[in-house]
Amino acid sequence: MTCTTQVLGKSVVVFSKNYLPVSRVNIKRAIILLVTGKAEPLDFWSGIGIAVRSPNQVVYVPGQIRLTFASSERVWKVPPVNRREVLRRDRHCCQYCGSTKHLTLDHIIPRSKGGKHTWDNVVTACSSCNGRKGDRTLIQAGMTLRTHPKAPVHPTVAFAEQFWKEQQEILE
Repeated sequence: MTCTTQVLGKSVVVFSKNYLPVSRVNIKRAIILLVTGKAEPLDFWSGIGIAVRSPNQVVYVPGQIRLTFASSERVWKVPPVNRREVLRRDRHCCQYCGSTKHLTLDHIIPRSKGGKHTWDNVVTACSSCNGRKGDRTLIQAGMTLRTHPKAPVHPTVAFAEQFWKEQQEILE
């Protein structure tokens, strides 16, 4: 792998004007943002960055850049509770036994007992676990969930949580 290919394979973290990590972009996109004035370099950890040379100038691209404009972020709504979204959230895996075959949806508190069709009450279950649980609560059926169900979070928030988790691991 040549030096140029290695440089082009690098990525840069983009922060919003309010210092919220928004995304990770390739180095070419970062250079465009810097040269056009749409972003400014951030140097939280000195020594991390690359000097990119052209015939006319040298651009220092740090590991993090900050947008200089307030982007009008799209309005993000929590997706509807449907089969596709619940399967995606639960990673196509039964929340009782871990199976990936014959998946259905199950209401933790059955609808007949007042349970709602909401993100915190619907999970992915294989047909055998769903049949075993039937029209009973988890306690009545003697079953436990592998993970606690919750609504999906905004993609920017998910990226920010992952970014700060990675940074904490680097510092430790």
